[in-house]
Amino acid sequence: MNRTLNLLAFVVFTSALFIRSTDPVIPQIALALHVKPATAALLSTAFTLPYALVQPMLGALADMFSKARLMLFCLLGVALATLVCGIAPSFEVLTIGRIVAGLAAGGVVPIAFALVGDKIPFARRQVAMGRLLFAIMTGNLLGATCAGIVSDLVGWRGVFFVTGGLGLAVLLPAVPGLRDPGERGGRFDLATLGPNYRAIFRNPLAKICFGAVFLEALFMYGVFPHIATMMYQAGETRASIAGVVIAGFGIGGAIYGASVSRLLALLGETRMMRTGGAIMGFCLLVIAARLAWPLEFLNFVLLGLGFYMLHAVIQIYASELAPAARGTAMALHSLFFFLGQAVGPAVYGAGLTSIGITPVLLVGAFVLAGVGQVCARKLRRSPKDAV
Repeated sequence: MNRTLNLLAFVVFTSALFIRSTDPVIPQIALALHVKPATAALLSTAFTLPYALVQPMLGALADMFSKARLMLFCLLGVALATLVCGIAPSFEVLTIGRIVAGLAAGGVVPIAFALVGDKIPFARRQVAMGRLLFAIMTGNLLGATCAGIVSDLVGWRGVFFVTGGLGLAVLLPAVPGLRDPGERGGRFDLATLGPNYRAIFRNPLAKICFGAVFLEALFMYGVFPHIATMMYQAGETRASIAGVVIAGFGIGGAIYGASVSRLLALLGETRMMRTGGAIMGFCLLVIAARLAWPLEFLNFVLLGLGFYMLHAVIQIYASELAPAARGTAMALHSLFFFLGQAVGPAVYGAGLTSIGITPVLLVGAFVLAGVGQVCARKLRRSPKDAV
């Protein structure tokens, strides 16, 4: 099982490189393709909205067919679409490439978490998923940092060539390593969709899990594509510096992944959710203060830690909403999470061009702290899950 978990970590690490790779280079893309920075920031939405919308279909397919094969096929798709982005002659073509990449990427991370849910008991799943989260945050860290560095060295197109090439390279060990001869392929059966969705939404915790991750993503991730523009307007024009600041979030997530066992022993799930929400709210207030970039970097480290203290616990409960339809449940979890990521940049962008981004950050700080409080009150293990 350790070998399989390591390969899954390798796959989700690579997939994570794609998500935040455009954030540090938004000003450069806007300048090169003659669009406004607020328009270029919607490349994040072009990736995350299709990622979200495709989840119900991919989740159902994962429950019907081989999860591992579907996951690897999706990774191939996102890598090829990203390479196409690198040669895009216009912003419209670049946007289409990001849409296709988002559609394909929707079948990687959620299915990896569903595989962990299938193979690891609930009581030990927090640590196992923590390892995958560590890999994802490391991918986010390198995706944001290296995107800025690569852009400063060879231009923004190089970002897409590097990430797309890495996506293809990871398939070499993953395809043979994740093959499970004992896994039954299943068959396409639309009759299973209704019962699976009913089983999930009959669980009263479904609305808590899905609503919480939607609000998390909207108010926290929504500001990410605008960070580079805010720094650019403040006089910091280096994409690499914006990448370093955004990568601080990945460092915070990696700290969580490395210390999840100790955090659980120290705080327990309930206090971890409450603390995570409070930390995120505080960090949004710090972003509103517009500090110097080294302090902003430290703030993003703390933001990443707080986010995963809350989000990782929610994810565990989402994996148990309906064990017989775990692929569908995890896909719905990602649907609401990435819908929030898709809506968020537009919300912050509207604020940036009208009333200012600060009021949106203040509202977000209040909402995120509240999400942590509600989840801490509502999400509880049943006695049978403690073993």
